Amino acid sequence: MSGYTPDEKLRVEQLTKLRRQWLKDQELSPREPVLPAKPLGPIAKFWAGFLEPKSLWRLYVSRRSFHINTGVDTFWAVHYFVKYHVSGDTILETGEVVPELPESHGHH
Repeated sequence: MSGYTPDEKLRVEQLTKLRRQWLKDQELSPREPVLPAKPLGPIAKFWAGFLEPKSLWRLYVSRRSFHINTGVDTFWAVHYFVKYHVSGDTILETGEVVPELPESHGHH
């Protein structure tokens, strides 16, 4: 005996059709899932409002931190320049200034 009987072929086709329909039904539409909104607690509500892109606090904090960082960077640059370029190299224990190395031309 070779192949399926007509009844078996019909049954296989029906199962195949049902499986395909079931798989198609599993796909979510863009509107799904529809879930009710969860009520936020007081802390979560504060952070949700605080982290809004154009919230007043966020703009204030980012502007303030920019100015503080600019000030810190400027202070560091001035401190570095004074420490290493104006006062020269000093020995911490004695306070003695280390003289510059003599210029040697032609040698690396």
